[in-house]
Amino acid sequence: MLHPHPDLTTPPKLKENTLRIIPLGGVGEVGRNMTVLEINNEILIVDCGLLFPKDHQPGVDLVLPDFDYLAERHQKIVGIFLTHGHEDHIGALPYLLSYFPIKNIPIISSKLTLALVSEKFKERRISAPLIEVTAGERKKLGEFNLEFIAVNHSIPDALAVLIATKAGNTLITGDFKMDQLPLDGRKTDLTRLEELGEVGIDLALVDSTNADVPGFNVAEKDIKPVLEKYIRTTEGRVIVASFSSHVHRIQQVLEIAEKANRKVAFVGRSMFRNMGLAEELGYLKVPADLVVDNRDIHLFGDKVVLISTGSQGEPLSALYRMAYGDHQIQVGEGDCVILASSLIPGNESDVFNVINELTRLGVTVIHKGHDLVHVSGHASAGELLYFYHTVKPKNLLPIHGESRHLQANAQLGIKSGLKSKNTFVIENGIAIDMVSGQVEVSGAVHTGYIYIDGPSIGEITEDSLKDRRILGEEGFISVIVAIDTQTGKIVAGPDVHARGFTEDPAAFDEVKNEIENALLKAVRDGINGRAQLEKVLRRTMGSWAGSKQRRKPMIVPVVVEI
Repeated sequence: MLHPHPDLTTPPKLKENTLRIIPLGGVGEVGRNMTVLEINNEILIVDCGLLFPKDHQPGVDLVLPDFDYLAERHQKIVGIFLTHGHEDHIGALPYLLSYFPIKNIPIISSKLTLALVSEKFKERRISAPLIEVTAGERKKLGEFNLEFIAVNHSIPDALAVLIATKAGNTLITGDFKMDQLPLDGRKTDLTRLEELGEVGIDLALVDSTNADVPGFNVAEKDIKPVLEKYIRTTEGRVIVASFSSHVHRIQQVLEIAEKANRKVAFVGRSMFRNMGLAEELGYLKVPADLVVDNRDIHLFGDKVVLISTGSQGEPLSALYRMAYGDHQIQVGEGDCVILASSLIPGNESDVFNVINELTRLGVTVIHKGHDLVHVSGHASAGELLYFYHTVKPKNLLPIHGESRHLQANAQLGIKSGLKSKNTFVIENGIAIDMVSGQVEVSGAVHTGYIYIDGPSIGEITEDSLKDRRILGEEGFISVIVAIDTQTGKIVAGPDVHARGFTEDPAAFDEVKNEIENALLKAVRDGINGRAQLEKVLRRTMGSWAGSKQRRKPMIVPVVVEI
């Protein structure tokens, strides 16, 4: 059942042995995954991810969850558990640990996830105890008893977590799917999930990303013949664009390239770093003498495969720069780019812009609309139904997805036998309370966005973004007038300066007369303060721009009093 945010008040003081769950991100959006669980004065955080900015957030580098709820509670945090190593689940962690004076909070996760986190900590000179756990292991953190469960995803070492408290049993899946033929042999542990279903899951927080996709996912191994077809038959170079954490996908590309007698180069800082870590930890097996430095690819002509970042059209990525001719690697006729990834909602425009630029250069671009070059890391509707019949949760809280995904997931839960009143489609900030296995909505806390803009963290506000959007879409006008406030006579001006509005200076001649008349009238009516006169100036210019130019530019009035 839907629980819209505005009608809810602040949740009451938490009662003893009641578990409160509040998503601070990842609900109603794809990214920023972060969930707070609180009981008996202790807090456990599950995931701490980031979101990449949308078109309506100009100039923003990254978007973080709103940490304000933790401002007066950070001393209660007993641990942070990370389900897996994707940026939308771990990327905000260094910022959280810098945001508050948090020290010695244990960060708990699998080996690969912690290795990726450790690299982030080194870059930002942050330290925290890292506690490695494996599937099947259990750990107690104060009021929280954790059990870690293997799940299959598009990155190795993903874990779901069972959280047992005095309020009941909560299962958080993280991102998962049910590939029964995974490349590393590590399947979602359906046996243990079925056992937990028999024990009793009072509340399940379940990945919703593919809930509106019917059927079952294709196995990861099934894309190998398709990748091999393009890598073998392309006359020029092959560029495979993928997420820099998709170890299994890249393993297949390495094996195909070796058989096709092509050398491989990693392109992009995060790709080079992550694959180095994966090889060092044993998750990636790299054939001897296969990988070369991307500065040496000219030695091998067209017999190379470049594994690159940029599958989402990110402006600073390697593939983007290749497409726009701003990279040391130039692409053109005969080359083939394979976009071996899905489109994250909101990135469609950026990706198709890159595709268009590559096509203009004569590059053949293959994506999942053409052929089976990508399979998702998230459970589709058929898998989710199987999951619900296996786990049989008493209550369902869909997470990790936009509103349509959450609703679709809730409907799957209902089809599996859950009652509507036991499914909770919520928004970020809505509090869910559980006591003795009974679950209800208890209220809502304020949640917004923290924007990263260069070195600044949280300094950019919604008003700042509104100003940026106006500047980008409507332009800028400054009006400078020197006025004798005693007589109302304009001593100098009005001088009008515009950017991004109109290139014709004569266009402002009409409004200059209107400004003079408006200022004279204002002074005659007793309005003579600088701030008041600037309001008159802004109103007059804004009215003219709206009525005559059909524009709403940013207007900066300046009145100099003489």
